[in-house]
Amino acid sequence: MSEFLEIEQKFDVDTDFERPSFAGLAGATAADPVLHHLSATYFDTADGRLAASKITLRRRTGGTDDGWHLKLPGQAGARQEVHEPLGTSEREVPEVLAARVAEVTGGAPLAPIATLNTERTVVTLTGSDGRVVAEVADDTVTARRLPATGEPLRWREVEVEVPAADPALQQAAAEVLFKAGARPAGHGSKLARVLDESAAP
Repeated sequence: MSEFLEIEQKFDVDTDFERPSFAGLAGATAADPVLHHLSATYFDTADGRLAASKITLRRRTGGTDDGWHLKLPGQAGARQEVHEPLGTSEREVPEVLAARVAEVTGGAPLAPIATLNTERTVVTLTGSDGRVVAEVADDTVTARRLPATGEPLRWREVEVEVPAADPALQQAAAEVLFKAGARPAGHGSKLARVLDESAAP
């Protein structure tokens, strides 16, 4: 099991958004974009106890961090993220993660509630010392709430994630994105958007 803090900013963009260049942003160097295809299944209780507590639990394949991801509320906009390997079961939540949320679930079973397929283009920013200072993820998402009915939801969004809080870099990235037409995200997570928009009449 591994744990770390997730510090990210999220932005909504139109489907025809033209991703701006991040070269030279706060002195960073931007690598060439890398494309990933991600597939995630999200889990919760039937009455949404994890979502109500702003907790997300998913099993995701693809990208550089495939596995089980548990995201817990943190301080100052950060989230605590706990990872476990994929394992052999696609529907059985690892015991160590189920135990972390047992107080919230109260023993209620965890089951799939949504699937998200994401085409992610990542631009990695590195500082003068070669260390990664930020990752910009441009995501085109196709999502379904389970059980699946009707047409899937589709949207595009951009995330800027930093390994450690860097207000100057984060502000500079936001300004570049706003200038290109991005907007502050209307939802705190992809799952929150799926649950909210699927519930709309």
